[in-house]
Amino acid sequence: MTTTHLDTSLPPPPRWAVRAAHVTALLTLPSGIWRLLLAAGFTAGYTESGYEAMGFTGWGAVYVVGLTVGAELLALLTLGLVRPWGEVLPRWVPFVGGHRPNPRAVTVVAGLGAGALTLALTQFAFWWSFPHPDMTPLGSTIAGILYLPLIAWGPLLAAVTIAHHRRYRAGGL
Repeated sequence: MTTTHLDTSLPPPPRWAVRAAHVTALLTLPSGIWRLLLAAGFTAGYTESGYEAMGFTGWGAVYVVGLTVGAELLALLTLGLVRPWGEVLPRWVPFVGGHRPNPRAVTVVAGLGAGALTLALTQFAFWWSFPHPDMTPLGSTIAGILYLPLIAWGPLLAAVTIAHHRRYRAGGL
């Protein structure tokens, strides 16, 4: 198995892109913590009957925890666009560890992800436009505030993806 070493001909990522990637990794935390509270049995803004109707116990709790962990892992992947472990995959990654991912494939996948996230998460901008009868008024307000940062995930990922693409293009790859 051959390994690829870091390419020193690549320009470093712009500082704004590094910051944006770190912010992106943090955007999922507020809503994720709220969902973990739901999985742990706290109503977290739901009425008692609304909490029961949503099914946050048993397999529902497993789903909510899985959704939270998955979202955070996906958000952390944004860091790979600006960090050395994104240029050469860590050795512990099965089958592809120690190899360089194809920069075009990374750009395409990240770009598609940015588009999908933007389409899927923009709805949270309209949270307060729709009634939430299973939530208390305060709970609805707090949940809306906790989900509001997710609106920026897609656009920030798109910006970091463009910086990644330009960086590899400037490096001749």
